[in-house]
Amino acid sequence: MSPPAGSAAPAGRSVPIRFIAIPLLVALTVLIWLAPRFTDRVQSERAQLAWFNAYQAAWFDAYQVMSPRQIVSMPATIVEIDQKSLAALGQWPWPRPVLAQLVRDINRHRPAAIGIDILMPESDGRSLERLLARTGSVDPTAAGQLAALSASDQELAKTLAAVPAVLPDVGSDTPTGMLLRVAPFVITDAAGAAPGAEPVAPDVPSYAGALTSLDQLDRAAVGHGLINIDLASGLVRSIPLAASIDGTLVPAFAIEMLRVAIGAPTVRMLTRGSTVVGIGVGKFITETEEDGAARVYYSPHNSDRFISAVDVLDGKFDPKQIEQKLVLVGVTGVGTVDDKNTPLGLMPGVEIHAQLLENLFDGTLLHRPAWAPRVEAVAFLLLGALLVYATPRWSARNSALLAVGCVALLVVFGYFAFRFRRLLFDAALPGSALVLLFLTLLVLTLTEATRQRKALEQLVQHEREQKARMAGELDAAKRVQIATLPRAEILGDERRIDLAATMIPAREVGGDLYDFFRLDDRHLFFLVGDVAGKGLTASIFMAVSKALCKSTILRTSGADIGELMALVNSEISRDNPEMLFVTAFAGVLDLESGEIAYCNAGHENPYLANPAEGTVVRIEDGGGPPLCAVDEFVYRGSERRLRAGELVCLVSDGMTEAVNPDGELYGGERVRQFLEHAVRANPAAGALVAALCADVNAFAGGAEAADDLTVLVLRWNGPRNP
Repeated sequence: MSPPAGSAAPAGRSVPIRFIAIPLLVALTVLIWLAPRFTDRVQSERAQLAWFNAYQAAWFDAYQVMSPRQIVSMPATIVEIDQKSLAALGQWPWPRPVLAQLVRDINRHRPAAIGIDILMPESDGRSLERLLARTGSVDPTAAGQLAALSASDQELAKTLAAVPAVLPDVGSDTPTGMLLRVAPFVITDAAGAAPGAEPVAPDVPSYAGALTSLDQLDRAAVGHGLINIDLASGLVRSIPLAASIDGTLVPAFAIEMLRVAIGAPTVRMLTRGSTVVGIGVGKFITETEEDGAARVYYSPHNSDRFISAVDVLDGKFDPKQIEQKLVLVGVTGVGTVDDKNTPLGLMPGVEIHAQLLENLFDGTLLHRPAWAPRVEAVAFLLLGALLVYATPRWSARNSALLAVGCVALLVVFGYFAFRFRRLLFDAALPGSALVLLFLTLLVLTLTEATRQRKALEQLVQHEREQKARMAGELDAAKRVQIATLPRAEILGDERRIDLAATMIPAREVGGDLYDFFRLDDRHLFFLVGDVAGKGLTASIFMAVSKALCKSTILRTSGADIGELMALVNSEISRDNPEMLFVTAFAGVLDLESGEIAYCNAGHENPYLANPAEGTVVRIEDGGGPPLCAVDEFVYRGSERRLRAGELVCLVSDGMTEAVNPDGELYGGERVRQFLEHAVRANPAAGALVAALCADVNAFAGGAEAADDLTVLVLRWNGPRNP
C-alpha cells in the first residue's frame, strides 16, 4: 500500500516504479505527438481511420453537440423541393420546364447566385421529344403540334444561361469522358518556390473523372462546383473546398457560388509546398486544413433557411428571403433525398452546403492547428510528470483526485478553445493516456514485487511442463494421423495410373484427409476432404470420417457415386455431437476406359489438366453441400472420360487461401496458372505435388499457415497393354 500522505515512500519501492513509469510517460508523449502523422499516412493509403483518429473525431463531435453554432446571419436560402411541393406538382423528377420556371421565379427577385444541387446527366424523361417519339406514328396532328414547341432541355438551358446559375459536378473514381467546365485556379505558394522550379501539385482529394449534367445544360451555366462529400468515417465532418479531377482543380460547390456571386474570374489557392493553406475568391479567403478541406461548425436545423418550391412558384413567400442571397435549390422530399449523418444528426445534403456557406460568410469554420498535437503532447508530459511524482508518495484517494483533476483540466481547456476560438484541441487521447499512466502507477504502487515474481516463476515453470507434455502427445498424434493416410506404394506396379498425395497440417495435427484404394482390379476410389476447423478436434473427426467413408464404400459395391456419397453422409452424420461438417470430393476411376464418376460435396473444384495441349480447366459439376451439413441429402454425381495422359489435381482450401505477408491470397487462379505451366513438362505425379507445395510455401514467405494443405494428383496413363 502507499504510505500515508506526508510520509516518505520507501526508497526500495519508488525506484522500480519510476523505472517503469518514466519510459511509459515518454512513450505516450511520443504517441500523442506523432498520432496525426500516422493518421495522415493511413488516410493517404485509403485505409480505414486509425482507432485514435476515430476516437479523436468522436470527441470533436461531442464539442458540437454540447455547444452547436449560433446562427449569426443567413446568407444562404434553400428552395426545397419538399413533400408539399411534390404533392402539389407531382412526383420527382419534374419536367424540365417546371424546373426552368422555378429558376426564373427565383431570379426575378435578384439573388446573388443560384446553386442547383441537382445532377441532371440525362435528358428530360418527360421531354416533348420523347412524347413525339411515342405519338408521331399514331397522330400526325398531335406530333406536329408537339414539334412546334421548344424542347424541355433547351428551355431549361436558356433559363440557366440568363441567370447566375451554378451546376454540380460529382467526382468519380473512374474516367467518365464527360467534358469538365470549371473556373481557373490561381495558386500562390507561400513557401516561395525557386524561379523555374516545377510547380508542386496541391495535396487535395483526386478523382479520375467527373459526372456532370447534360452538356446542353452544363454549357449554359456560368458556374460549376464539386458536391462530393467524404463519408469514409460515416459522418460529414469536413468538406473539400477543392479537388483534382484528372489533374484539373475544381472548386467546391459553395466556393463556386461565392465566385459567381461576386463575379470573380478565378479561384485563389494559397499553398505551402503541397500543403493547402487557404482558398478564396476575390478579396475573400478562408483558412483550410492541410488537404484543402473545411471543418464545418454545424448549427441545429432551422426552418428559416427553407422556402418550399411550390410557394416560390405561387409567389407565397417574402422576397427578402431571396434578394441578394445565395439560393440553393435541392430535393428534400420524403423518398427523394439521401440524408447525410452529421455530428448533430441527419441533414439533407443541400442543407450541409448551406451550413458551409454560413460558415464561410461568418468566418465560423472549425480549425485544428498544425501545432495542436505538440501542445497536447507537452500538456500531457507536464501533467503526467506530476502524476509520476505524486502517486507513489500520496494515498490512493489523493492520487485518484489528482488524476481526475488533470483530466478535467484538459477537458476544460479543450472545450473553451472550441467554444471561444473555434480551435480543436483533443482532450480524449491525452486524457486516456493520463488514465492509463495513473492506473499503471497505482498497480505498481499497490503490488508486492517479490511475491508476484515468485508466483510468476511458479506459473511459468508449470506452463513449461504442461507445454512439453502436450507437445509430446501432439507429436505422437501427428505420427499416428500421418500413418493412417495411404501411400502410393499400396498400388504396387500399377502402370495405368500415376498417383501422389500429401497432407501438411497447419498445426501439430490437421483436419484434412485423403484416401485411395482399389475397389477391384479395374476400379480405383479416391477422395480428398477437409473437416471444418483445425487442431486436435478436427483431426479426430478426420480419422473417424475417413474410416467410415472407406468402410461404407467397400461394403457397397456397384452403387452410383451419388448414392455412395449419400450413404457416407448418413454414416458420418450419425454420431456428430459437435455438429462438424466435411467438404469432400470423391471419384471412381475406371482404370481401363479412363471413365471417371465423381461427386463434389462442397469442396474446392478440382483441376483437369491436359499436358499435350497445355490446358487446365476446373471440374465444376456434380456438386452438393458438405457432408453432415444437410441430413439425407440426395447427391447427384457426374461423369467424364479422361484421355490418356490427362491428370486430375485435387487441393484443399489451405492452398487457395494461403496468405503471404502482404495479406494476399494464393487463390484458385494462381493454382490454375501454375498447373498450366508445370504440366507442359509432363512431370510425374509426385514431382508435381512437391512443386505445387513448394510454390505455395514460397508465396507464403514464412507466414503462418492458416489452414491444413492437401494435394492429390492422379494421372491416367491409358489402358493396360495387351
